[in-house]
Amino acid sequence: MGGVLLAALLALVSVSRAQAVWLGRLDPKQLLGSWYVLAKASGERGFALEKATKNIEGVVVTLTPENNLKMLSSRHRLERCDLNVVELLRQDAGWVFENPALGVVEFRVLSTDFRDYAVVFTQLEFADEAFSTVELYSRSQLASQEAMRLFTKWSKGLGFLSQQQAELQKDLTCAHKAFQVSFPQNVTWGSLHRRRSQGARGAPTSQWAGGPLPQPEGRVAPLP
Repeated sequence: MGGVLLAALLALVSVSRAQAVWLGRLDPKQLLGSWYVLAKASGERGFALEKATKNIEGVVVTLTPENNLKMLSSRHRLERCDLNVVELLRQDAGWVFENPALGVVEFRVLSTDFRDYAVVFTQLEFADEAFSTVELYSRSQLASQEAMRLFTKWSKGLGFLSQQQAELQKDLTCAHKAFQVSFPQNVTWGSLHRRRSQGARGAPTSQWAGGPLPQPEGRVAPLP
């Protein structure tokens, strides 16, 4: 799976060294604030069957004093909305974050204008399941055509089938739960991931088979 994803990324991304350096130097503070999750592609078991019932989700990103990302998210699962908090540690390579102890092997921004949208890739690895997701973050409740185009292109390019992709239902109830609360103290990865993190595989690497992923794409490096 890792080799396939790497090949897909290499086929999709054509970024000059100067452009890669530009993206790597961006200030993480540009990702901070509230985001709607309007679309998702996922290899998680059951996602294809449940996607028609999934509503728009919310993510609030803040920065810790150590320059790690702290993310409060409201995730819609069947008939409930889970609030989750996770802190992601920054890797040396640009816009790549992780928390292997909790099963988060990689969190990276694939494409963004840091104003209206961001296409975000996450690789998760637990004892009972390993899978990846591509999500469309949006500052507003409606995604632009350009944002949807990039989300679709990245999802297809990374090998997600049509049944593994979904525009989330336009119900904002779950999303607003994340926007309406402050970060609770001493809370880690939410209910779903607390259960799984007990079996998170030890010290997963931050590389795919074949080496590190290419630098992500920014607005100055449009997809072909």
